Amino acid sequence: MNATAPVRRLTVLYDAECSLCAFLRDWLLRQPQLVPLEPVPAASEEARRRFPGLDHGATLDEITVVGDAGQVYRGPAAWVVTLWALREHRPLAHRLSTPSGALLAKGAVLAAAKWRGAQTHRGQRGGAQWGGQVYRRADGWSYAPGSGWSHTAPGCADGTCAPR
Repeated sequence: MNATAPVRRLTVLYDAECSLCAFLRDWLLRQPQLVPLEPVPAASEEARRRFPGLDHGATLDEITVVGDAGQVYRGPAAWVVTLWALREHRPLAHRLSTPSGALLAKGAVLAAAKWRGAQTHRGQRGGAQWGGQVYRRADGWSYAPGSGWSHTAPGCADGTCAPR
């Protein structure tokens, strides 16, 4: 990847099973774009074919945007570069790229993740776990609205964990 290569096109990998992600995909497509955005379902056959070097499980956990020269943006940086591609939101992207703006962008990403987690546990995704089943109850994960995610490894509740 050439770090100084201009960005002429961005591929936005999104969770096609997530109603918030689908809403944002549709919203992005309605916006005037300075840099073309192409949404592709994360971890799909197409995404795997186009980007064989990516961790496709991770693309379900965290928004990932790929530039046409191989640039990879994740989490808050992915949101900022996506806004940067939009004519009406480029000034906001510049503000979010400052140190204080980056905190706001990170907060937005965390809020979206918390919302997605809450939707999963209300059963609004047909029982499927978001994020490629990363936060599975069988793996010891639990979610409480007041405190968020917590983990107790299976078999460790009594203090005796199997060695790895």
